[in-house]
Amino acid sequence: MARVCQITGKRPQVGNNVSHSNNKTRRRFLPNLQKKRFYLPEEDKWITLKVSASAIRTINKNGITSVLKKARENGNILV
Repeated sequence: MARVCQITGKRPQVGNNVSHSNNKTRRRFLPNLQKKRFYLPEEDKWITLKVSASAIRTINKNGITSVLKKARENGNILV
């Protein structure tokens, strides 16, 4: 899987670099992805996910099990 968050589904976006003389060249805005291990106490195992920084904050707020359940319902995650 390339530069895609496994929880939120965030992908690279495209836009323009705009110079002082208003020349426009194409560029990509990449999501802030981190490879992170999470412990699942229900299954007694560790999983490694490629998640964005905002997804890490969501996991810290709501808990890994509820976030994984919602991501599986949306079809974002295959674990």
